[in-house]
Amino acid sequence: MKPILRPLLPLLFLAVLVTPPTHAEEALATLVVRPHPVALTFPVESVVEAVQQAVVSSQVAGRLVEVLADGGDQVKKGELLARIDSREAAEQVQAARAQYLNAKADYERSLSLFKQKFVSQAAVDRAKAALDSAAAQQGAAAAGQSHGTILSPLTGLVARRHVEPGDMAMPGKPLFTVYDPAGMRVIASIPQYQLPRLKGGLKARVEFPEQSRWVDATGITLLPMADSATHVTQVRVNLPTDLQGVLPGSFARVHFILGEAEKLTVPATAVLRRGEVAAVYVRAPEGRLALRQLRLGEAVGQGEIEVLAGLKAGESVALDPVKAGIALKAAAGR
Repeated sequence: MKPILRPLLPLLFLAVLVTPPTHAEEALATLVVRPHPVALTFPVESVVEAVQQAVVSSQVAGRLVEVLADGGDQVKKGELLARIDSREAAEQVQAARAQYLNAKADYERSLSLFKQKFVSQAAVDRAKAALDSAAAQQGAAAAGQSHGTILSPLTGLVARRHVEPGDMAMPGKPLFTVYDPAGMRVIASIPQYQLPRLKGGLKARVEFPEQSRWVDATGITLLPMADSATHVTQVRVNLPTDLQGVLPGSFARVHFILGEAEKLTVPATAVLRRGEVAAVYVRAPEGRLALRQLRLGEAVGQGEIEVLAGLKAGESVALDPVKAGIALKAAAGR
């Protein structure tokens, strides 16, 4: 019997070592990594702003008797937003009107007396100056009365209402902030030493990290001046028209495209991080999974990370590290 058992032992040992992959391991989505062209970018943190935005202020003093708009409301250009108590303005108009009539009567009287040679030309000139001043005051009072109605300067959204009904409006005091959501852009600040990298035909992509979203910039304007305190230059990066879900003041990251190079990358979502250690699950040719540590470079492209060491072209990487870890644990427990 011994001669029969001897040749079977190596086969049994091999069967233990090379077990077939489990169904969970086979069902995992994988990606074969290969070097491919990626954009070389210079990322800059930025802030979103509306191209058309206005802070609506009062031009006259008075109590707000009506506030007709609130934050989030859609408004049209010329639409009534609030109304200021105009009784004080009306009283000022009446007073200015009375002063004008008196000045006019004085001027006409002085002119008549001058023709009769009872007063000098200087007296007539003083009366004319007083009349002109009264006319100007009357016009200002009438304009002030018309400023009692607060109208929207543009069509868009009310971003914020700064006052409540009954508040006292003062000249220059903000009442509403209104912006047009159809036109948005981001403002990036570039250090002066980085400006030579951005010369020539600029292209950029804008990342919204909180939304995991990327959009192509439609235009870039490098402003021709630098801040004397911070030594940075502002760059305006226009976003596509009617871009939904982007609000003024929100965070964005502009990736200025400087060129292109061949790099080996993996999707950022495939990387498993434990402190300072980064790893991916690699599928061997026979189908089994193994966790492998990587040395990673910078983020490149859209949601990709450059691999500096730990992977070779042609190897398969599991796209979902959580599912891969569960499958590998289940296989180890068999």
